[in-house]
Amino acid sequence: MRASDKKICALTMVRNDEFFLSRWIAYYGRELGAGHLYVFLDGLDQTLQGTYPEVHIEAVEHIEGKVRAADRGRIDFLSRKAALLLKSYDLVIGTDADEFLVADPLLGLSLSEYLSQAKIHASLSALGIDVGQHLKEEKPLDSHFSFLSQRRYALLSDRYSKASVIAQPVSWGSGFHRVKKHNFHIAKGLFLFHFGSADYDMLNSRFSDETRMKNGWRNHLNRRARTITIVSKAKPKGWDDWVEKARHLQNMFRQPYAWNKPTMLRKKVVVVIPKRFRSVV
Repeated sequence: MRASDKKICALTMVRNDEFFLSRWIAYYGRELGAGHLYVFLDGLDQTLQGTYPEVHIEAVEHIEGKVRAADRGRIDFLSRKAALLLKSYDLVIGTDADEFLVADPLLGLSLSEYLSQAKIHASLSALGIDVGQHLKEEKPLDSHFSFLSQRRYALLSDRYSKASVIAQPVSWGSGFHRVKKHNFHIAKGLFLFHFGSADYDMLNSRFSDETRMKNGWRNHLNRRARTITIVSKAKPKGWDDWVEKARHLQNMFRQPYAWNKPTMLRKKVVVVIPKRFRSVV
């Protein structure tokens, strides 16, 4: 089998988040083919307004519990589904619906071409790019335009340097942040763009969601709000200099409580996203 023949699919799980899911389907459908996308709806009460031909969409029993327990339940479910998919696919991409795995356009490779050429033992990580809304310069996201044509700044984030690509059955850590019992490798020229902090109004509306607050989402949402604050106040640095520094730093240093998770050693580095990414997501 040639590297270019590798079969790749992507999976995610969502609840009440079609805004990002529709963009997730459009992006990964373009990169991998809609028939290679697997979407699990967290709750039998979940329906989608849009129609998504060819995409494998399945509603499952809602995974109950506080945020940590529910996250654990969801990732265990997705780890099992990924293991089954690996019987038919060479690689499985696992991300949240607001996360987009992107090969640097400078490489001239599609995502599938990039991953087909990459050497992957158990998993592969991309450098985490936590996109934030600059409140003084940027308006709320408009779904009619690409996200990155509306957002210029991002925090280089170890939190989003996730183990998003797997080549063998593994047990993902909550939120795809790591794979248990395996090391990580952050690939050069591969980025995970996270948009959960990209719209202040959307984020603020979730604080008024009583169910989310009851289940312990406040700290999680506060972290996202901090990204907006950091991006809005920071003096941004150049992308090309700092993404390689961050990748090297994260590959070298580990979280003190988890050797297989990277760390930025608390450095808060905001960069300007290059124009070459604007039409990608």
